[in-house]
Amino acid sequence: MPDPTHLGYALWLFTVLLVGRVLGQVVVVLRAPRWLPPMEQWQSGLLPYPVLLAAQAVVLTLMIWISIDFSRGVGFWVAPHPRLGLAAVWWSYVYAGAMVVRYVVRMARRPDQRWLGGTIPIIFHTVVAAFQWTFGMYHVTGR
Repeated sequence: MPDPTHLGYALWLFTVLLVGRVLGQVVVVLRAPRWLPPMEQWQSGLLPYPVLLAAQAVVLTLMIWISIDFSRGVGFWVAPHPRLGLAAVWWSYVYAGAMVVRYVVRMARRPDQRWLGGTIPIIFHTVVAAFQWTFGMYHVTGR
């Protein structure tokens, strides 16, 4: 397998982007500054915010752990796991595909918000899918 530290940069980029999203959402909840979009733009409302924040914390913890292992080039997440990699790749396709469908449905239902209205969650779910794809491809193909 190639040097995983090269992929560590991409994994850290996706992780930092998600951290920025979560921090932005927390700032909006606590302060609601005018320079950030309102809360309705950050959250679909399917989960209560405390549950969403806890889920985001779990996802970020896992992303950080994986990114650290890739940066060091050693650890559980760098050791070959072809079946896990295949599952991650397939899940990333399903996940990203669901975000495409979500975007199309949102734009059909809310024509007043075309092209970017309500897309913050969609964009960042796609970032998580990209993380999963990158991780999975490393384990499936060694690239």
